[in-house]
Parts: sequence; structure tokens; C-alpha cells
Amino acid sequence: MRLRNITGSREIIADSKWCRETPKDMAGKWREHFGNDHPLYVEIGMGKGRFLMDNAASYPDIDYVGIEKYSSVLLRGIQKLEEEPLPNVSLIRMEAEYITDVFAKGEVDRIYLNFSDPWPKDRHAKRRLPSREFLARYSEILVPGGTVEFKTDNRPLFDFAIEEVEAAGWDMEICTYDLHADEELMRNNIMTEYEEKFSSIGNPICKYVIKRPD
Repeated sequence: MRLRNITGSREIIADSKWCRETPKDMAGKWREHFGNDHPLYVEIGMGKGRFLMDNAASYPDIDYVGIEKYSSVLLRGIQKLEEEPLPNVSLIRMEAEYITDVFAKGEVDRIYLNFSDPWPKDRHAKRRLPSREFLARYSEILVPGGTVEFKTDNRPLFDFAIEEVEAAGWDMEICTYDLHADEELMRNNIMTEYEEKFSSIGNPICKYVIKRPD
């Protein structure tokens, strides 16, 4: 059975205190939700949640929201939070294109994209999370100077992403085609499940950090 098809996952998500489904009523209210004025970081396509939750445990003074569209994948994140609660984490089941519905202008400090779906066919380019179409959405919800961090082992997708950065007018702050060979960048690197898997078989991990244009 594919992970995304687990029976009953949608019902479990609906009943979970950790997760909401496309919560449009939350735009502009995330700091009220967390009960503080900490920075707000968002991971789009969080998978099972390892990266998000390892970050949240390491940085309790930052609030994290994880977004995942597949219910049965998101279910794994809910199960982790039930076992080890993290008060600075909240999850959303939604499609990424609706991100401007659930976060207000200038509400987010950082966005993470980790091992995103490459959508390899040219006609699907605008669906890719590092595309100029998505960068425009991120620009709406990020604070001035807010950043997007992107990691992938897919070189064609990374090359595409770099071209989109220039086309969208964003500023490139960090760019590497072999993250794990860079001692300085690896010092505080927290790996995702895919990063650990792909790097263990010798796939170079590409990463950029870009800053929203003023």
C-alpha cells in the first residue's frame, strides 16, 4: 500500500489538535495561535516531518508550520507529535498554491523547500515549488528580507530553480551543488529523510538560500 493511501487518515487529521485543513481563518493570526511573537518558519512539503520537528526541537524560540498535501504522509507527522509534543509546531493539510490564503502579508520569516516534486514535464513547470509563480506567492507572505531555503538532489530541478531566481528578481545569498562537501554549511545542517537516503548513496545535495526582493 502506498503511504498516501492509508485508510482513515483524513478522519484522523480532522480530529487532530496538531493539524488543520487549509485554515483560511488563520491568516494574520499565527502568532496569536502560538501565543508569542517568535519568528514563523514554514516548510512546504514536509513529508513525515523529520526536518521540521528536529528544527523545532533545536530552536524552541521559533514557531514552525509544516504543510503537506498527502494525508497519509501527514499522518506520520501527527503521530510523531503525539509521541513527542512540540508546542512550537502546527501542521496543515493543503495544496501549496493556496499558501497566500492561510498566511497574511509579511507574516512568515522563512520558507523551506526540501526535495520537492520535480514535475519533470515542461508543461508542469509552474507547479514546481521553486518556480517564479511560487516565488511570487512566497514574496507576498514573507517579511522584507525573508528567505527561501531549497534543497534537492535533482540537478535539473536545481538548475531550473536557479534560473527562476534571476527571472523573479530575488537575491541569491547561498548556492552550492554539493552541500555535504561544504564544512561551513554543514555545521548547522539538519537533514531530511530524503537527504539522508540520497546522500548515503553518493548523490550530491544542492542547496540555495534566496532573499525576497524589497
